[in-house]
Amino acid sequence: MLKIVMFDLDGTLLPMNNDDFTKGYFKFLVKKLTPHGYDPEELIAAIWKGTAAMVRNDGSRTNYEAFWETFASILGERVYGDQVLFEEFYANDFNLAKDLCGFREASGRAVKELKQSGVRVVLASNPLFPMPAQLNRIRWAGVDPEDFELITSYEDSVYCKPNPMYYKALAEQLGVKPEECLMIGNDAQEDMAAADIGMQVFLMTDDLINKEGRDISLYPNGSFDEAVEFIKERLKG
Repeated sequence: MLKIVMFDLDGTLLPMNNDDFTKGYFKFLVKKLTPHGYDPEELIAAIWKGTAAMVRNDGSRTNYEAFWETFASILGERVYGDQVLFEEFYANDFNLAKDLCGFREASGRAVKELKQSGVRVVLASNPLFPMPAQLNRIRWAGVDPEDFELITSYEDSVYCKPNPMYYKALAEQLGVKPEECLMIGNDAQEDMAAADIGMQVFLMTDDLINKEGRDISLYPNGSFDEAVEFIKERLKG
């Protein structure tokens, strides 16, 4: 029986081209931090290495700790004193990046209808961002953050996609079996990794990411509207 529907955010509830979005929002971050003595190229390189550390996280520390320990090892301990600058950025200036994304009116409606029908809904976005950034991007998508029972962020996650342990930990935290969950996402590698632990999956093809060239016919797939219909069919069963 299906108990929980998990949604990815970027490219799923929030239409976007991930590469264009990342390049665009980095420009805003550089503008915020350059006046405080950060070299743009060194800053971006350090962020990518910190991100890689989160992706490799083995559950022994939070993604927050994995990022900042790596970030500080490259740029120095002073970054800890500047954390407030990053917090200010993701709470405020980061919203300038909204224009780099698309918008799908059906996203907010679908999530709200699921919650109102009694389905437990989770925002299973790759926990590479702090919670303020997650909340802002959810709002960009026209979705009410309060409609989610759980939102993953780097502060409280100890794994990242495509590690199947990310999904296993989620199921354990929610108190359900993996097969009682349905993961909806647009990344054939990161989101479909949920299937490796027995979760039901649906691969959205509107903003499909398939860097490994996987055979997507292995997964139920289609547009956002088709994903919504897929959910309804699974709930009937």
